[in-house]
Amino acid sequence: MQQTLSYQHRRGELQVYFDRTAADAWAKLTSDAPVGRIRATVRAGRDQMRATLLNWLPADLTGCRLLDAGCGTGALAVEAAKRGAHVTAIDISPTLVNLARERIPQDIGRGNIDFRVGDMLDPELGWFDHVVAMDSLIHYKASDIARTLSAIAARCSGSIVFTFAPRTPALTAMHTVGRLFPRSDRAPAIEPVTEATLRGLFADDAHLSGWRAHRTRRVAGGFYISQAMELTRA
Repeated sequence: MQQTLSYQHRRGELQVYFDRTAADAWAKLTSDAPVGRIRATVRAGRDQMRATLLNWLPADLTGCRLLDAGCGTGALAVEAAKRGAHVTAIDISPTLVNLARERIPQDIGRGNIDFRVGDMLDPELGWFDHVVAMDSLIHYKASDIARTLSAIAARCSGSIVFTFAPRTPALTAMHTVGRLFPRSDRAPAIEPVTEATLRGLFADDAHLSGWRAHRTRRVAGGFYISQAMELTRA
C-alpha cells in the first residue's frame, strides 16, 4: 500500500494523542481503576466489542499467527495468546506498548506475544492467519480504511475482523459535543462511515476481490458506538 497523505497525517495525530495527550487517561480507562460515568460506558463498550471480535476467531488458535493491529494496552492480544496464538501486537504509541508489556500476565497459556511499536502496514511483519483491528481504523477516512484492509488482506490467509465508526445520529451528536472541548483536550476526530460505503469500496478493490464481508455487529451504549465486521476469503 502506498500510504496516502491523509493516512500519514492522521497516523501522526494519533501517535501524539495516545502517546502524550491521553496516555494517562487511556492507562486508567483500560485498567480496573474507578472512572467517571462517561468513561465507564466507553470501557463497557470496549469490553463488549473485544468479546465480539474474539468470538469471531477460532476457539483454538494453536499455531496460528495473529496480528493485533493497534493493540493498545494488549488485552485482546493476551486473550488470543491464551488460545494458543503467536501474536504480533503492534501500536504506534510507545507509551501504550510499554504499558502492555508491563501488564502481560505470567501465564498466557500455549501462545506468545511479540509487542512492537510501529505501523500495522509494515510488510516486514510478514504473513498472518488472522488479523484483528479493534477501533484502530475509526479515525481514518473510508478510502484509507479500504486501502489499509486491502494491504492487510495481501498478507492474511484466513480472516480479518475490524471495527469502524458507523454513521448514526447519536455519533454525530457526540461529535458536536466533542467540538465544544478545548482544542488541547480533543481526540483526533472519528470518521463515521456507512457499511454500504465500505462494501462498495471493498468490491472495487482488486486485493479484496477474493474476500467477502461476513458477520457484522454494532455495539452501542452511552458514549461508545462502534461496528464490527468480519472479512473472510470467499
